[in-house]
Amino acid sequence: MRIANLSGRLVLLTGGDPGAAVDVEKASGGEFSADPQAVYERWDEFVAWARSAPIDQGDAVPVNPADLGAPVPAPAQVFAIGLNYREHAAETNFAVPEGLPPVFTKFRTALTGPVTTVVLPAGGNTDWEVELVAVIGKRAERVAAADAWSYVAGLTIGQDLSERKSQMAGPAPQFSLGKSFPGFAPLGPCVVTVDEFEDPDDLELGCAIDGETVQDGRTSDMIFTVPVLIERLSHVAPLLPGDIIFTGTPAGVGLGRTPQRFLHPGEELVSWVRGIGELHQKFVAA
Repeated sequence: MRIANLSGRLVLLTGGDPGAAVDVEKASGGEFSADPQAVYERWDEFVAWARSAPIDQGDAVPVNPADLGAPVPAPAQVFAIGLNYREHAAETNFAVPEGLPPVFTKFRTALTGPVTTVVLPAGGNTDWEVELVAVIGKRAERVAAADAWSYVAGLTIGQDLSERKSQMAGPAPQFSLGKSFPGFAPLGPCVVTVDEFEDPDDLELGCAIDGETVQDGRTSDMIFTVPVLIERLSHVAPLLPGDIIFTGTPAGVGLGRTPQRFLHPGEELVSWVRGIGELHQKFVAA
């Protein structure tokens, strides 16, 4: 099952990519709200309805990806994980984490839909980081990794765009601020339920700048898998319905290249996770 945010309304997606959309509030006779965020508070009820409801395909409308918003537009908490791929840790000259990986946030005002234009901060060095994003479907507190997938509503794609000068400014790094400029957290194009994947622990992800692939990895290379992240995080802070976890990025970021490379006005960044879809970001000068 795939759900999305079409012009601010919760929809079920049918057909191919992007396919067509069925308005949930209308199809459910008002049983479920049009609010894309509200569905996660009633996730189990929603899934039961969506899998049994007689959906009239005649009510489906074509989807223009530019009209899609973030499928999780207002999470209570945004968790972001650093250094979760060994080769990425190596390219940025950080030690491989043990125990709990580095955790920061991206402020939710940075969240946008999958097709956007992003203003590059003046004088900065903006970098790319494609990530698998897990969406929490019910309250998770002190969850065991073996049970963790049952707490996941679905998976989506995120770009952890990062302004490196701000991020690394002293006297202590400003990870959250450096990664939270407007438009620095595109999300989407949809949330895909875990049962849609043959193996949710092994998904291909990557991104390209103007057609040149700069990241190409697999989530099976994570140091901390999605279930382990949920276990470790939920033993510190309860995870709430609709929370999201940016699970880390594979190698290939601009900071780790020689010479270093960053995004420039006029470039387009396309990010993907196979089985979910693509994000498209174009960049302009401030």
